[in-house]
Amino acid sequence: MEEDISIHVDDSHAQADLGLMHMKLQEVVQILTNYKSQPQEKSRAAYLDELTDLVSKYYEYNQELAEYLVSLFPPSELVNFLEASQAPRPMIIRTNTLRTKRRELAQSLIQKGVNLDPAGDWNKVGLKIIDSQVPIGATTEYLAGQYMLQSASSFLPVMALAPKPGEKILDLCAAPGGKTTHIGQIMKNQGIIVANEFNPDRCASIKGNIHRMGLSNVVITNYDGRKIGKHIAGFDRALVDAPCSGLGVIWKDPSVKAMRTLKDIKRNAHIQKELLLSAIDVVSANSSTGGYIVYSTCSISVEENEEVVNYALKNRKVKVVDTGLSIGEPGLHKFRGKIYHPSLVNCKRIYPHVYNMEGFFIAKLKKIENFVPDEASKPHTGEKREKAWKVKRREHEEEEEMEKEWKKNLKEKRGSKEVKMKKGQEKGDEEKEKEEKGKEKKGDFKKNEGNEDKKKLGGIKVDEKNKKGNKEEEQKRGRTKSLETGKERKKENDTPVKEKVMKKSLSQEPALTKESKNAKKDMKSKPEIKGKKKSEEDFVEKPQKTTKKVKKVEKDDENVITDLKQALSTSKQGKKFVTPELPEKRAKKSSKTPEKKMKKS
Repeated sequence: MEEDISIHVDDSHAQADLGLMHMKLQEVVQILTNYKSQPQEKSRAAYLDELTDLVSKYYEYNQELAEYLVSLFPPSELVNFLEASQAPRPMIIRTNTLRTKRRELAQSLIQKGVNLDPAGDWNKVGLKIIDSQVPIGATTEYLAGQYMLQSASSFLPVMALAPKPGEKILDLCAAPGGKTTHIGQIMKNQGIIVANEFNPDRCASIKGNIHRMGLSNVVITNYDGRKIGKHIAGFDRALVDAPCSGLGVIWKDPSVKAMRTLKDIKRNAHIQKELLLSAIDVVSANSSTGGYIVYSTCSISVEENEEVVNYALKNRKVKVVDTGLSIGEPGLHKFRGKIYHPSLVNCKRIYPHVYNMEGFFIAKLKKIENFVPDEASKPHTGEKREKAWKVKRREHEEEEEMEKEWKKNLKEKRGSKEVKMKKGQEKGDEEKEKEEKGKEKKGDFKKNEGNEDKKKLGGIKVDEKNKKGNKEEEQKRGRTKSLETGKERKKENDTPVKEKVMKKSLSQEPALTKESKNAKKDMKSKPEIKGKKKSEEDFVEKPQKTTKKVKKVEKDDENVITDLKQALSTSKQGKKFVTPELPEKRAKKSSKTPEKKMKKS
């Protein structure tokens, strides 16, 4: 019970906050509408910024999209558009005149418990479903192909295209087939319709609707619409219902409010420009009955609509003509400092808050000449390429200049308070940068100190390694000298063993080879030769008269010989040879004697 009470309290607080936010939004809208007539505390730009924040929070749009909508609509119209975009549109069906008539279809549906009305005076095939006791998509009339579930605004592109029986018509982006079947019923199954769809999975929906609606003059293709103009030509009319951002049908997909960005809109506009140029190239200007292209989207953004048509006017020999539609708002020829061709006023804009239909855009073009500037649009070599690039650069520079001017005008409108705030922020940023630079300098100083310490430690380690190497050399010298003294004392019994030990200690081989074993046997059998002894003993310096010191080393020398014998026995068994280590006292004594003698000599 306590959890339920807490949830109820949180909901009530949230509703209260939303109510206050909505009241604040209405106040800001009233101030902006009456800004010129009444003196205000803030600048108009400051109130517009406040309005964008309220739209973003209350209607759950991202900040970028909210700012875009504020610049597109007047404040009073903006709220109406946002409210209408959230509400679902009424269900509309289109009568298939190849199967039945609208009056007969309405009577049969009324008998089944469907309450309906005609879908406006601007069309002759639409019916608006108010309520129904049966599912509209599963009636016998629907399965027999007597009607198609379709939005009212999607009637308009086909009505603007005005196809005639016997013509060749291209539907460039045909899926799911609503506009294709509408074209077919107007043509009365006479002529040819090419229904193209880039996505092969969506071609199945076109096929199903064509068979259900009873069309027999449709050919389905699966090509890239941007490249189809290079392969096919000679059409009388073409329809381009291009893929778009869906800003006119937000109620169908509310995620658009949070996920859609201006980058997505510009990316779509680039594809739409290519599709429109391809459709223009497909149509023949010499057609006796046609030569028309209709471009439409379910978006209200200027970049996806007027700007795309304006691009086509610059790159192809076409002109904008009247759509012939009785409903719709005129197209825009100015937006955010950009100026478009004045003939774009002939385009039509459909808004949900005005006509209770999905947001839509329709433009109708007439092709004047069959001129396709392949070399200019996609140059390869020579002067033509340079000229084309210059034209593109100029267009890009002009667009950037227009945007800069628009931004400058907005900045000029802002008051002195905002300028001071910016200066304060800049100072704060400079102080932060100084602090960061100071921290970086301290970090670099610490790193340098650490590197110096490492160098010192490295030098100490090198000295220790050198000392160890010197100790090992001294130990080796002591062993060799002790062995020499042992040779003089015990020549009779230990001569062969001493010779092999001397060879091992000098060469530092890990194990005895077969040749060394045979040499040992030969030395036992053969008598000693003076020449060989001298040649082997020449490797070691002979100490001069050391009578006193030899006596002291004799005991140590015997221990060394026993150790060497053990090492030899291990090497015969295949183990690694390890030189025996002498005690530190013996190493010091043996190392001192030759150094002193050498100095004296």
